[in-house]
Amino acid sequence: MSVIYILLAISLVVAIIFFVAFIVSVKNGQYDDSYTPAVRMLFDDELIREGKENSEIIEEQTGAESRDSQFRSQVERTELREQGKEKSEQPGREQ
Repeated sequence: MSVIYILLAISLVVAIIFFVAFIVSVKNGQYDDSYTPAVRMLFDDELIREGKENSEIIEEQTGAESRDSQFRSQVERTELREQGKEKSEQPGREQ
């Protein structure tokens, strides 16, 4: 029975030592994130508001189309140009 008391005392001492070491490391800045602030500017900020979608918020702020719709329209124009080139390159076809 006395062994249990000894092991209990030792485990409490070890737990206190780890807790103190954790507190000291947090106060010294061991767990501070120094990488994320440097690359945060590379990521788009996502605005989240209740009741509105992101595209509506972007349109309100910029007064222009959202980036997705701009990209889609650019892709559609490119596809139309390519289709026009294909038709003009094929011999024997009338336009």
